Amino acid sequence: MYVILVYDIGVERINQVRAYLKRYLSWIQNSAFEGELTEGELAQVKVGLRGLIVESEDSIILFKTSNRKWVNKEIIGIEKSEVSTFI
Repeated sequence: MYVILVYDIGVERINQVRAYLKRYLSWIQNSAFEGELTEGELAQVKVGLRGLIVESEDSIILFKTSNRKWVNKEIIGIEKSEVSTFI
């Protein structure tokens, strides 16, 4: 499945969360990642994130689609991090 993940978390946890997510997804903006994950990988990501964040203070939003071709991506300005696998 194709996943877009955005987060708003406490500054003291940003580097840990970013480093963790880079193991699974492509970093495309300061608080945004995207990429293909299996159901199992997505479950791992969620478990790992729950161990890194404070759920009463932080927010993570996941957008999921079964096919990334259904996502119309438009960039205005510069592309912070090009995702070479995005078609």
